[in-house]
Amino acid sequence: MVDYKKLKQIREETGVSFSLCKKALEETKNNIEASKKKLSEWGAEKIVEKAARSTSQGAIFCYVHHNKKIASLIELQCETDFVARNNDFLKLGQELAMQASCMPATGVESFLLQEYIRDPGKKVCDLLKEAIFKFGENIKIARLARWELGR
Repeated sequence: MVDYKKLKQIREETGVSFSLCKKALEETKNNIEASKKKLSEWGAEKIVEKAARSTSQGAIFCYVHHNKKIASLIELQCETDFVARNNDFLKLGQELAMQASCMPATGVESFLLQEYIRDPGKKVCDLLKEAIFKFGENIKIARLARWELGR
């Protein structure tokens, strides 16, 4: 029997669907940490499956630093317009644009390997992996640009 308080907690912490959270809790006998680990394993498998799928939708995000001297643009792509309009996808795009402004990168590949500024225990690529698992779609950064006043 699934502990519904734990189900609610793991759903809020991971953003993964109720059905997958429930399945993970059932398989781990309501152990939260083991369930999160199981969800991560399942997520890694899903990411590999989705990597080759076409990403023809998405959005462009911008961030201008409060001092108005640094700005960035990010093109974040996904598979469907439905996901492109999702609030969590929009938040991800804004976070990535802010990251790009704060930490220069020589290209998308080096950007993906940066430590995430809000959680140094994660890399930017981890944010994308979490989003792919959460939305069930391939998500990728197609382009990024960063400007600094006078450079």
